[in-house]
Amino acid sequence: MKTVLSGIRPTGNLHLGNYYGAMINFLKMQEENECFFFIADWHALTTHFDPKLLNVNITNLLSEFLACGLSPEKATIYIQSDVPEIAELYLLLTMLAYMGELEKTVSFKEKARQNPDNVNAGLFTYPVLMATDILIHNADYVPVGKDQEQHLEMTRNYAKRFNHRYGVEYFKQPEAYNFGQELIKIPGLDGSGKMGKSEGNCIYLIDDPKTIEKKVKAALTDNGPEAPNTPKPDYIENLFTLLKVVSTPEVVAHYDNLWNAGETKWYGNLKKQLAEDIIKVTTPIRERINAIKNDTAYLHKVRKEGAEKARVSAGKTLRDVREIMGFKSL
Repeated sequence: MKTVLSGIRPTGNLHLGNYYGAMINFLKMQEENECFFFIADWHALTTHFDPKLLNVNITNLLSEFLACGLSPEKATIYIQSDVPEIAELYLLLTMLAYMGELEKTVSFKEKARQNPDNVNAGLFTYPVLMATDILIHNADYVPVGKDQEQHLEMTRNYAKRFNHRYGVEYFKQPEAYNFGQELIKIPGLDGSGKMGKSEGNCIYLIDDPKTIEKKVKAALTDNGPEAPNTPKPDYIENLFTLLKVVSTPEVVAHYDNLWNAGETKWYGNLKKQLAEDIIKVTTPIRERINAIKNDTAYLHKVRKEGAEKARVSAGKTLRDVREIMGFKSL
């Protein structure tokens, strides 16, 4: 059995892109691997953040994890800051990180450009903390997107550097997790190629039916095909991609035929159908999210037990690393 780790920052609610792009695959992962799923609240502090929202966002995200089907019985689900061993290993790994390589990190350059008044040391050493999250459990695999591939490569570098410096073969070389199929990419409603929080084009799992209807109704369209069998522009193809995910093949074929026939004035019906089918998918999830979020005793239990399980794994790694580096316990 392989160890797999994945984390997400508590900076907003999960949306359809998160659900179809990752969560459904996480459900399969937890059946076949030893999985660690965590909420990266320390990472959230690297950019401007409202302290009043931190715990609210953590609670919301934990509730959404559980509502989507992640199981505390099958996987370890925890909050990053509940595992203090991460902070110590983070400190120790900074001794292996060189300023030159950190300065070249793409994410650091982008965040520094976006937040020129908040270029802090935490942002600068963000890749080291991310490496710590992975190495604290000596993970074999990490699901990463394109924007995180450089950080995974840096994690491997730190693992090799540690092993070489201390003459051991302790840390593994974590690899990107391959789900065995191409991930479903959920497009945004604004015609862009990706649904994302920062793009403001999301349908969130917590959205109520009226909100979903309003968002879908405002999705970018045009006057319809200029002639039969013309290629769909990207923003129309995006609507069909969403339709393929939440609707039946018969519904998709119906609107595909209308497009290929050169028909016009059917976008209103398509959007109505799309909204209805999204609501069918999200309603039971939204209801579970609200029920879990209101069960503070259950959330406390999940968080406490998750931290205890994570600390067993993290504690062993930290003790081993301290001993390898020459630290002696009292």
